[in-house]
Amino acid sequence: MDILSISGIIVALAAILVGNYLEGGHADSLMSGVAFMIVAGGTLGAIMVQFPMKIFMLSIKVSVWVFIPPKQDHHAVIDKIVNWSNIARKEGLLGLETISESETDEFAKKGLQLLVDGSEPETIRSIMEVDLSTKEHLSLQAAKVYEAAGGYTPTVGIIGAVMGLIHVMNNLADPSKLGSGIAVAFIATIYGVGLANMLFLPMATKLKLIIHDQSQFKEMIIEGVISIAEGENPRNIETKLQSYLH
Repeated sequence: MDILSISGIIVALAAILVGNYLEGGHADSLMSGVAFMIVAGGTLGAIMVQFPMKIFMLSIKVSVWVFIPPKQDHHAVIDKIVNWSNIARKEGLLGLETISESETDEFAKKGLQLLVDGSEPETIRSIMEVDLSTKEHLSLQAAKVYEAAGGYTPTVGIIGAVMGLIHVMNNLADPSKLGSGIAVAFIATIYGVGLANMLFLPMATKLKLIIHDQSQFKEMIIEGVISIAEGENPRNIETKLQSYLH
């Protein structure tokens, strides 16, 4: 659980609500179902037009990473790779076949299978880097969904504001309807700017950081597998991989 992400959202909302209260306002004055529907619906529609279904669905899946980042135990993986290298030196690369069948990490499993098949180091690197690059590209596209949402929400909020003002202008003869129209106008703008700068854009940035960490984690696995294929000393492999811990 990423406490910082949850705390950040709470702090941002608290700052707005407390500030509104200190100015003499009430929480109800910031609530408008119509304004939220305009901003949320307009933004969602724009995103659906911009991105293909595959990326859109992936973006929903990876959004959880902002609050529950994928677990990546670098120390455990380094120990595991060093153990593989020891087995390879004692029993040969075929000694890793049983381990490859029980490996749960699909990326590491692919590397082990390539080792067992006797693939050349450069071939292994090429295959694994293509896998890494493809998955990284898809994940980054998913993160860009939230970046795009951060760009659309303020604009859709302005559309909501203009709609509210049009409602006001059409009812100048009826003062009882002016308040609701003006409220929707300003609240839609608040929702648009607030969602963009306190949720969507920070989410996009954090997802990109997590994806970058995932890529580095996989690069470490690639380096370890290549080192085993080249017959490096297990101690040298461990020293090399520990550089990824900094």
